[in-house]
Amino acid sequence: MHFLYFDPGLGAMIIQAIIAAVAGVVLFSKNVMYKIKLFLGLQKQDKDDVFDDIEIKDSDVENKN
Repeated sequence: MHFLYFDPGLGAMIIQAIIAAVAGVVLFSKNVMYKIKLFLGLQKQDKDDVFDDIEIKDSDVENKN
């Protein structure tokens, strides 16, 4: 019988991979559930976007250089 050797670095890497996979699944499922609820009309779309209120003219950006 062959035993595998896990040093602390490998154990930390495995735990980090598990945590990253769980976080990815949670974030992905929240986005999917939001889109499904939005499609079915169970949730209203958020219209509060900070960047929609900011008005920047192209001439203002060119004059700053």
